[in-house]
Amino acid sequence: MFKIGSIFIPVTNIEKSASWYEKYLGAKKIDSWEDGAGFYLPIGSTQLALVKVETPQPTEFNMKRNQRNSYYNFVVNDIETAHRHFKDNGVAATSIDAFGEMKFFDFFDLDGNPFSVVNEVAGSPFHSDNVREMQEEEK
Repeated sequence: MFKIGSIFIPVTNIEKSASWYEKYLGAKKIDSWEDGAGFYLPIGSTQLALVKVETPQPTEFNMKRNQRNSYYNFVVNDIETAHRHFKDNGVAATSIDAFGEMKFFDFFDLDGNPFSVVNEVAGSPFHSDNVREMQEEEK
Protein backbone atom coordinates (compact mmCIF):
# COMPACT_ATOMS: atom_id res chain seq x y z
CA MET A 1 0.00 0.00 0.00
CA PHE A 2 2.78 2.50 0.87
CA LYS A 3 6.28 3.09 -0.47
CA ILE A 4 8.79 5.88 0.04
CA GLY A 5 8.15 8.51 -2.62
CA SER A 6 10.66 11.25 -1.94
CA ILE A 7 13.37 12.22 0.49
CA PHE A 8 13.55 15.96 1.20
CA ILE A 9 17.00 17.45 1.74
CA PRO A 10 17.43 20.96 3.16
CA VAL A 11 19.95 23.07 1.21
CA THR A 12 20.88 26.74 1.34
CA ASN A 13 21.56 27.15 -2.39
CA ILE A 14 19.33 25.24 -4.81
CA GLU A 15 21.38 25.92 -7.95
CA LYS A 16 24.78 24.97 -6.50
CA SER A 17 23.33 21.96 -4.68
CA ALA A 18 21.47 20.77 -7.79
CA SER A 19 24.72 20.80 -9.75
CA TRP A 20 26.50 18.99 -6.90
CA TYR A 21 23.88 16.21 -6.69
CA GLU A 22 23.91 15.82 -10.47
CA LYS A 23 27.71 15.63 -10.60
CA TYR A 24 28.44 13.39 -7.60
CA LEU A 25 25.31 11.22 -7.31
CA GLY A 26 24.28 11.12 -10.94
CA ALA A 27 20.90 12.62 -10.01
CA LYS A 28 18.67 13.62 -12.92
CA LYS A 29 16.41 16.66 -12.55
CA ILE A 30 12.68 16.02 -12.89
CA ASP A 31 11.49 19.57 -12.33
CA SER A 32 12.05 22.63 -10.17
CA TRP A 33 9.88 25.15 -8.37
CA GLU A 34 10.47 28.42 -6.55
CA ASP A 35 12.14 26.93 -3.46
CA GLY A 36 13.19 23.48 -4.62
CA ALA A 37 14.04 20.92 -7.23
CA GLY A 38 13.15 17.25 -7.65
CA PHE A 39 15.46 14.49 -8.88
CA TYR A 40 15.57 10.78 -9.55
CA LEU A 41 18.58 8.51 -9.32
CA PRO A 42 19.57 6.10 -12.12
CA ILE A 43 18.69 3.13 -9.87
CA GLY A 44 15.66 2.79 -7.57
CA SER A 45 12.34 4.57 -7.40
CA THR A 46 12.76 6.92 -4.43
CA GLN A 47 13.08 10.53 -5.52
CA LEU A 48 15.20 13.28 -3.96
CA ALA A 49 13.92 16.80 -3.45
CA LEU A 50 16.22 19.68 -2.57
CA VAL A 51 14.35 22.29 -0.55
CA LYS A 52 15.69 25.80 0.09
CA VAL A 53 16.30 26.74 3.73
CA GLU A 54 17.88 29.87 5.19
CA THR A 55 20.36 28.04 7.42
CA PRO A 56 21.60 24.42 7.36
CA GLN A 57 19.19 21.99 9.05
CA PRO A 58 20.05 18.64 10.68
CA THR A 59 19.67 15.52 8.55
CA GLU A 60 20.79 13.19 11.32
CA PHE A 61 19.91 12.29 14.89
CA ASN A 62 21.85 11.28 18.00
CA MET A 63 21.72 7.77 19.39
CA LYS A 64 23.09 6.52 22.69
CA ARG A 65 26.52 7.81 23.65
CA ASN A 66 26.00 10.74 21.26
CA GLN A 67 26.62 8.54 18.21
CA ARG A 68 25.24 10.31 15.15
CA ASN A 69 23.06 8.48 12.62
CA SER A 70 21.74 9.57 9.21
CA TYR A 71 18.00 9.37 8.62
CA TYR A 72 18.60 7.35 5.43
CA ASN A 73 21.44 5.80 3.47
CA PHE A 74 22.51 4.93 -0.03
CA VAL A 75 23.18 1.29 -0.94
CA VAL A 76 26.00 0.33 -3.30
CA ASN A 77 27.36 -2.96 -4.58
CA ASP A 78 31.00 -1.84 -4.55
CA ILE A 79 31.69 0.36 -1.54
CA GLU A 80 35.39 0.81 -2.29
CA THR A 81 34.61 2.25 -5.75
CA ALA A 82 31.93 4.54 -4.29
CA HIS A 83 34.32 5.75 -1.60
CA ARG A 84 37.11 6.35 -4.12
CA HIS A 85 34.63 8.30 -6.34
CA PHE A 86 34.02 10.81 -3.56
CA LYS A 87 37.62 11.01 -2.36
CA ASP A 88 39.02 11.40 -5.91
CA ASN A 89 36.57 14.26 -6.51
CA GLY A 90 37.37 16.12 -3.29
CA VAL A 91 34.05 15.33 -1.59
CA ALA A 92 34.38 15.12 2.20
CA ALA A 93 33.98 11.48 3.27
CA THR A 94 34.82 9.43 6.33
CA SER A 95 36.92 6.27 6.17
CA ILE A 96 35.22 2.99 5.35
CA ASP A 97 34.23 1.23 8.57
CA ALA A 98 32.68 -2.17 9.24
CA PHE A 99 29.87 -3.55 11.36
CA GLY A 100 30.13 -7.31 10.99
CA GLU A 101 30.18 -7.96 7.24
CA MET A 102 28.52 -4.64 6.45
CA LYS A 103 30.83 -1.83 5.39
CA PHE A 104 29.86 1.83 5.48
CA PHE A 105 31.08 5.40 5.28
CA ASP A 106 29.57 8.86 5.33
CA PHE A 107 29.94 11.67 2.82
CA PHE A 108 28.82 15.29 3.07
CA ASP A 109 27.11 17.65 0.62
CA LEU A 110 27.74 21.40 0.23
CA ASP A 111 25.67 22.19 3.35
CA GLY A 112 27.45 19.56 5.42
CA ASN A 113 24.47 17.19 5.26
CA PRO A 114 25.80 13.71 6.12
CA PHE A 115 24.76 10.71 4.05
CA SER A 116 25.64 7.14 4.85
CA VAL A 117 26.69 4.67 2.16
CA VAL A 118 26.45 0.94 2.87
CA ASN A 119 27.20 -2.21 0.92
CA GLU A 120 24.68 -5.02 0.61
CA VAL A 121 25.68 -8.12 2.54
CA ALA A 122 24.75 -11.43 0.94
CA GLY A 123 22.56 -13.47 3.28
CA SER A 124 21.42 -10.45 5.29
CA PRO A 125 17.67 -10.19 5.80
CA PHE A 126 18.06 -6.53 4.74
CA HIS A 127 19.67 -7.35 1.36
CA SER A 128 17.46 -6.00 -1.44
CA ASP A 129 17.01 -9.48 -2.95
CA ASN A 130 15.69 -10.83 0.38
CA VAL A 131 13.39 -7.85 0.84
CA ARG A 132 12.04 -8.34 -2.70
CA GLU A 133 11.31 -12.00 -1.89
CA MET A 134 9.39 -10.96 1.22
CA GLN A 135 7.45 -8.38 -0.81
CA GLU A 136 6.53 -11.02 -3.41
CA GLU A 137 5.34 -13.40 -0.66
CA GLU A 138 2.96 -10.69 0.59
CA LYS A 139 1.17 -10.39 -2.77
